[in-house]
Amino acid sequence: MPRVFLGLGSNLGERKNELDFAVCRLRQHPGIELIQVAPYLETDPVGYLEQGKFINTVVEIRTILDPYTLLWVLQTIEEEAGRIRTIRWGPRTLDIDILLYDDWVMDEPNLTIPHPRMKEREFVLLPLTEIGPDVPVPPDNLTIRELLNNYRQSR
Repeated sequence: MPRVFLGLGSNLGERKNELDFAVCRLRQHPGIELIQVAPYLETDPVGYLEQGKFINTVVEIRTILDPYTLLWVLQTIEEEAGRIRTIRWGPRTLDIDILLYDDWVMDEPNLTIPHPRMKEREFVLLPLTEIGPDVPVPPDNLTIRELLNNYRQSR
């Protein structure tokens, strides 16, 4: 089964409970095997700054679902958590992004893998380093640890 990493974030409501809800729903899905969950991390917003702090984490799963079916499952979990899409990068009860799907590289209108901004986001790279520091990220196959070091050197 493909090895997949998902980014989870929340900055509305009971933020930790929202992430716990998502982890529980992932664990319950028959097509998903939850492997590990990184420690939760409180972070400042990125992009749209007029909002509260986020709690973020990354989870590793194995799945029999193709990327589009997985995306549909993730969006359903977001909706169950009360997610309403209004402002890009704005406040949200729950956000779940596909960061990596094995060594796939795809750039489609509704889905880009690897996630196009993950290399620019410490709130993704830090928890990813906790659970998969040596995972290569296509297409250049730098490891998560190398990407985090590059990010820090560029700041």
